[in-house]
Amino acid sequence: MRVLVVEDERHLADAIARGLRRQGMAVDVAYDGKDGHFQAMTTRYDVCVLDRDLPGMSGDALCADLIASGALTRVLMLTASGSVADRIEGLELGADDYLGKPFDFDELVARIRALGRRATPAAPPVLRAGDVTLDPARLHADRAGRPLELTRKEFGLLSVLIKAGGAVVSSEELLERVWDANADPFTTTVRVTMMTLRKKLGEPVLIETVVGAGYRISAP
Repeated sequence: MRVLVVEDERHLADAIARGLRRQGMAVDVAYDGKDGHFQAMTTRYDVCVLDRDLPGMSGDALCADLIASGALTRVLMLTASGSVADRIEGLELGADDYLGKPFDFDELVARIRALGRRATPAAPPVLRAGDVTLDPARLHADRAGRPLELTRKEFGLLSVLIKAGGAVVSSEELLERVWDANADPFTTTVRVTMMTLRKKLGEPVLIETVVGAGYRISAP
C-alpha cells in the first residue's frame, strides 16, 4: 500500500511516516499543501492522510481537487478540529474518513488499512496463491505451513503479485506500489528483491518472469 502524508507539523508527519513504514507501507511526505497537491496529482496513492490546516494550499482545496480528478485515492482527514460539525464538513468535502488530533496510532493504522481496501478492487483479508498464504494485517506469510521470514519489501512484492490474480505486473508498477518516492527507478532494486523473495519461497516456482513485461504468479 502506498500512502501520502500531508502534514505541516514536521515532527508529526515524520513520526507518522516512520510508523507506517514499520507496518510495511510505502510512504511519501509533503509538508505543505502545494507540494501535497503536486504529489497527489502525479503519483497513484491508495490513501492520503491529509491535514486540513496547511500552508500554501488548504487541505480542503487539496481534497476537493483530488476528488474532482477522479483518482481512486482515499482521503483520511487528520486535524486538531475534532468537533462533530468539523467532521461533517470534512466528510461533505469528499473525505472518506476523519480522525481528530490527538489520536491513537493503532487506530490510524487500522483506518488507513480499511481505506486502502476500498482504494483497490476488493481483496480478501488473507491472500492465497497455491500453497502460499499472506496475512497483511499481521505481516505473516507461510508456504505449505512453513513460515516465511520476509522483509517488508518482499512481503509487499508478493502481496501485489497475488492481488493481480495472475496478471503480469511490470517492474515499474512494483516499484511504484511497494517503494516510495525516494526509490531510484533506474536501479535493480526490484530485481534484487525478487531474487531474494524467490529463494525464500523455494520450489515449486511461484513467481514467473515474463520477459520484457514483468512478473506474475504462476500458481493456479
